[in-house]
Amino acid sequence: MADDNESSSSFPIGETAQEKGLSYVPKCYMMPPSQRPSLKSEFANVPMVDLAGMNDDNPLQRSIIIQDIANACRRNGFFHVINHGISQAILDGALSAAFGFFDLATEDKEKIMSNDVYKPVRYGTSLKDGEDKVQFWRVFLKHYANPLIDWIKLWPENPPDYREKMGKYTEEVQKLAIKIMGIITEGLGLGPTYLSQNFQDGVNVIAVNCYPPCPQPGLALGLPPHSDYSILTIVLQSSAGLEILDIQNNEWRAVQDLQGTLQVHVGDHLEVLSNGLYKSVVHRVTLNSQKTRISVSSLHSLGMDEKMETAKELEDEEYPKRYKESSFSDFLKFLHENDIGQGSSFLMTLKNN
Repeated sequence: MADDNESSSSFPIGETAQEKGLSYVPKCYMMPPSQRPSLKSEFANVPMVDLAGMNDDNPLQRSIIIQDIANACRRNGFFHVINHGISQAILDGALSAAFGFFDLATEDKEKIMSNDVYKPVRYGTSLKDGEDKVQFWRVFLKHYANPLIDWIKLWPENPPDYREKMGKYTEEVQKLAIKIMGIITEGLGLGPTYLSQNFQDGVNVIAVNCYPPCPQPGLALGLPPHSDYSILTIVLQSSAGLEILDIQNNEWRAVQDLQGTLQVHVGDHLEVLSNGLYKSVVHRVTLNSQKTRISVSSLHSLGMDEKMETAKELEDEEYPKRYKESSFSDFLKFLHENDIGQGSSFLMTLKNN
């Protein structure tokens, strides 16, 4: 039976509802009625981009791929990629390592538990444990990953194959991100090498999210509506659960789970770079009552203190500069000081009035 006086502080890390597998949704997890998921959302019309053509000597095929990605970035800031170059074995290995980590005993995970957003490796639940006005039905592991050799030694030692399997995926997804970024900047008319070295040397945060079964998935969310602070995010998932906001009709649409595909999200800093031509996708995570969902999000940014600003080539009298410049460290400061669960948006702080 739920306690009428329950608050988020009733569920410290290690004893949250999602970790304990409670048979009900406590009040502190319940979204306001207007923000609850319908669980019957129509599927989003997500472009599927076949990257195999980028390896051909066919200029027409290459230009079609560049245009397809440009169109997707303009419409909703979201698309799937296939023939991306990462083997199914590596994808499966990353998911297996993630499931293995979250299956560990609580005391093992608590060793790296922290609410400090500045820590390069941390385990947590919801958004900010014990501080959220509304808690979210997830647990997570976040760690820096670029350059891999500098960070992998700080990653969890258990399960024993975590570093190896997640490390292989991280190496491959970094290469893929660089490739996609070149296609994106070419589509903007900036050329395929625009920012390439800065992007290659930038920050990569791996956010491994776990969404355990929820007994009443229509009452809670795994993550609230938000956009990513990154330039772009690449997501691997074990099952469906992501919803994106269709900006054409302002309705939530479910994203299908298609084995072997990866999801690509336009982030806030790409919207800034493009002067608003490309849209940072607003998304949220819904839950289910049957199984645990894992997602591995690879968030790619410039260097910690390197400012992202609008490309001068995309500014003119008709389209003046619409955004302030900012860095990854600026985002961390914003995250430390604000509650994105209550609708705080980093992107909104960057828009010129």
